[in-house]
Amino acid sequence: MNILFTCAGRRRYLLKYFKEIIGDSGKIVAADMSMNAPALTVADVKLQVPGVYADNYIDVILELCKLHDIKILISLNDLELPILSARKDDFKTAGVDVIVSDPDVIDICFDKYKTAQFIENIGLKTPKTYIKYNDAVAAIKTGKLNFPLIIKPRWGSGSIGLEIVDDLEELEIVYRLDQKKVRKSILATASSDDDFLLIQEVIDGPEYGLDIINDLNKNYRGVSVKQKLSMRAGETDKAITVDNAKLREIGSIIGSKLGHVANLDCDVLEKDGEYYVLELNPRFGGGYPFSHEAGVNVPKAIVDWAQGKDVEDSLFVPEYGKISSKCDILLNVGC
Repeated sequence: MNILFTCAGRRRYLLKYFKEIIGDSGKIVAADMSMNAPALTVADVKLQVPGVYADNYIDVILELCKLHDIKILISLNDLELPILSARKDDFKTAGVDVIVSDPDVIDICFDKYKTAQFIENIGLKTPKTYIKYNDAVAAIKTGKLNFPLIIKPRWGSGSIGLEIVDDLEELEIVYRLDQKKVRKSILATASSDDDFLLIQEVIDGPEYGLDIINDLNKNYRGVSVKQKLSMRAGETDKAITVDNAKLREIGSIIGSKLGHVANLDCDVLEKDGEYYVLELNPRFGGGYPFSHEAGVNVPKAIVDWAQGKDVEDSLFVPEYGKISSKCDILLNVGC
């Protein structure tokens, strides 16, 4: 079984996890627009492709799938998910299982305002969120919204454009600067709506990452909960797996109601004993390895499911109290 990772980027560990599962029975194929992407160093086959917004991007990926007899395709980039999801049937016709959720699910997760609405609609808590600048200011003046606040792109990725403000003067200045920043960034194409920035209350408290696992038929199967101990460049750097029944319940509600495919990376904040769902990312997130190193094995589940096999739900239960930390290594990425 050959597996293709698109937008392979830096997630070298994920390719290694899948290689451990398929062994000599298949190849790990990695594609990126840069041949210097670190994840390519562990791939059996390394491919350079156009950027995800290139007109021929999907056609190129489809041809590579046929050429390399790809059976599973996994994307590691937020911006690519809606593009792949829209063409999922084309890949299915070519015999490829694209591990991506349906377009409506991608839309809910990618649009952070729709995320907030979805979370409220299923009876869970989320930070107060505004997409209209004037509405946010009015809420501040009436005491419905209090500083500090966070400004961030509505269609965001990689912590681009995240800013915290502490008063009205700072809000006005930073909001205008953030508009310009996003328009100049890789998020510009996705940020097509005039209201492409969010103003959201800051929840100050412990932060958790949930790996919410559904099978390839969108059925909820399990959740792994980690408390984030430290962050770096917008990604979990150190975490501990925790036994938290309330967060597992929240994960099961989201997995059952959302109907995503495979892994969903979910961020939750705690304040005064209440839990606030912040973001949903329908892909392997930077926090997944903390679950994997504690015994969770979503790669094995995906490979088995794609072959028509089932797995026990115990595969998604981590060893509790397991602390893991990322560290830097230097790689030779020259071609």
